[in-house]
Amino acid sequence: MKILFVCLGNICRSPLAEAIAKDFAKQNNYKIEVDSCGTGSWHIGEAPCLDSQKIAKIKGLDISNYKARQVQKEDFKKFDLIVGLDSKNIASLKNLGCQNPLLIGDFGYEGQDVPDPYFFDGFEGFDKVFEMIETCVKNLLKEKIEK
Repeated sequence: MKILFVCLGNICRSPLAEAIAKDFAKQNNYKIEVDSCGTGSWHIGEAPCLDSQKIAKIKGLDISNYKARQVQKEDFKKFDLIVGLDSKNIASLKNLGCQNPLLIGDFGYEGQDVPDPYFFDGFEGFDKVFEMIETCVKNLLKEKIEK
């Protein structure tokens, strides 16, 4: 199974989702491939934002070597699951031709969007975003992989 997590710039939420999924998969011996990307092109080649790196490190994950990339139409053929972090990401994915993107909030937060912490004032709130992503990623993997 190949899973792609998608947010806006691929520097805050989707790298966290990727790292959480890889770690959870390793702990549970899931044989999956995980990647992340953004719908926008502003941050291509950049490392995740410092606050995402900080919360990841606090939680025992290292995303410092990740590099942002933009979603490509080829991704829709390569990946089994395309998972958007909010409804705007889902709309963008559909506009690009993705047939059945999943909303991460449907896996633990009753369809809520995971807010984009890039626009937060400072570090506060990154822990809540991490918690939302972690809960939803684990539920997604349990539902889609364990069956």
